[in-house]
Amino acid sequence: MRLAWSPERLTLDTIKAYYDQVLALLLTSGSRKILSDHGQRAPLSGPAQQWLTETWIPRAMTQARTRHCAIVEGADPLHRLSTQSVVSAAPVNFVFQRFSTVEAAEAWLIGVQL
Repeated sequence: MRLAWSPERLTLDTIKAYYDQVLALLLTSGSRKILSDHGQRAPLSGPAQQWLTETWIPRAMTQARTRHCAIVEGADPLHRLSTQSVVSAAPVNFVFQRFSTVEAAEAWLIGVQL
């Protein structure tokens, strides 16, 4: 599952709706890996980070058996800090790897054994 982000700041409700669609696609497709291409994405707000780590990731792990997420880093240092907050607060069994290119992220996901 590949997630692409635009640069504008999204509301928490929009982020929740987007991730709910992602979970639905994970469930219907049987895909269990995520590539999140952050590009120019704005940093996530504190409440969005908390919802992602406390609600969505555990749901994705339980319902879709998702355990791996490759992140293509954004250019903004504040964005990278917000990403680190999510990575460090996420459930321990959810594996993140961070990359500078989509190709490296894809190669890692291809090599991940489920």
